[in-house]
Order: sequence, then C-alpha cells, then structure tokens
Amino acid sequence: MTERRKAETRMEIARAAAGLFVRQGLRATRAEDIAQAAGVAPRTFYRYFAAKEEAVGPLYATGAQRWVEAVRTAPAEVPLPQALEDAVRHTLTPGRGVSVASWEWVRALIRLAEENPSLRRVWAEVCQASERSLAEVLVERAGAGRVPDGRARGEQAPKEEVVSGHLPDGADNVAALARSRFAAAVAGSAVRTALETWAAGDGPAEGPQGPAELALAHLAALWDFPWEGLTAGA
Repeated sequence: MTERRKAETRMEIARAAAGLFVRQGLRATRAEDIAQAAGVAPRTFYRYFAAKEEAVGPLYATGAQRWVEAVRTAPAEVPLPQALEDAVRHTLTPGRGVSVASWEWVRALIRLAEENPSLRRVWAEVCQASERSLAEVLVERAGAGRVPDGRARGEQAPKEEVVSGHLPDGADNVAALARSRFAAAVAGSAVRTALETWAAGDGPAEGPQGPAELALAHLAALWDFPWEGLTAGA
C-alpha cells in the first residue's frame, strides 16, 4: 500500500470515528464500530490506531498542519508576525482553509475534546506537536521575520535584508531555542484558545467572535516579540 493510500485510509477512519463520536458518544462507540463504518477490518483499524480515541487525531492535526505550512510558505520578505496573522486568516476564515459547512464539525470535535479527558489528551498532543513544528518554522524564517525599529506594522522588509535563520545548536544557543519554543507556544495558544472559546458557544465561524478574529486579537502581542533572538548566535 502506498503512503498516499495509507494517509487516505487513516483519514477515512478518522472521519468515521468523528461521525460516530458525535452521533452516539465516545463511550457507546467501539473500535469495531469505527472499523465497520470506515469499511475496514478491525485489524486494519489497529494497524493505524492503538485506541478508538486516537482515531480522531488526524482530523485535529489537519488544521494545525495547514496553519504551520502557511507560515512556512509565506513570502520570505513578510515579517514573521505578519506571516502568522496571514496564516490565521488563510486557515481559520470559513471558505478558505475549511469550508463553511465543515466548521460545525470543527466545533463538535473541539467540544468532544473538552468533554472527554481521553480525547482532550489527543487534542493536547496534536497542539504540542504543532508547536514543535512551528518553532522550527519560526527559526527558519527568523531572518526574514525581523521588524526593525521604525518599520510600521505590516510593512515588508526589503528583499536585500532577508537572511536565512537556522535552528539553534549547542549550549551557546539555549536562549535562542527557548525563545523559538516560547514564541511558538504563544502563537499556538493564541489559535487554540480562540478555537476553544468559539467552539464553547453557538456563534458563527465568521465575524468578530469567530476563531479567526479572536486569534488575530491574541497574536497582536507578538509584534513586539524580539524575533531577532531566534537565530543562532543572536
């Protein structure tokens, strides 16, 4: 089986699990039920997931991966905080990263995580993995993400100022590594708390109380972060 087909199978199982969890609850759903709904044998289910709760992990991870990738692929001259904000708009605006209809599934999945400790652990692990990936991306882009004194918010750095950052390595760069992880944790928390706050209510995914606008309000604090400290030797 190709890697692509394996990924498709994982997602098919994840969607089947989410549907059953939402309709009949976590406790009433067995791994065998998920396998049947996904059209696979129980032994196939267990090749991909050790427990039924883990089956929704790929759905939790999809949005996080899309956001990190949007930060990674932002134009090199875009300052880091602007890249984070643009990625939030791309990922959390209904109709762009996720269809409008799919946002009710997002709400349901996050509510499930809030209500069930075992699913909350899966959600937390996905968020932590996303933060680790984001920390690497932030360091890679740190040179391009500098916002020199006097530059207005949203103003792009001239291309001749763009340099490449790299992951800190060695004892001398512990502080830089800590900064990258802290920045990723703050950015990740900005998005996570926005999603969780929105999901706890019944409001639309668009507008000032939607996850995108809530996350953007949280991310505003990162414009004053010392991004230049993320590069090795800074």
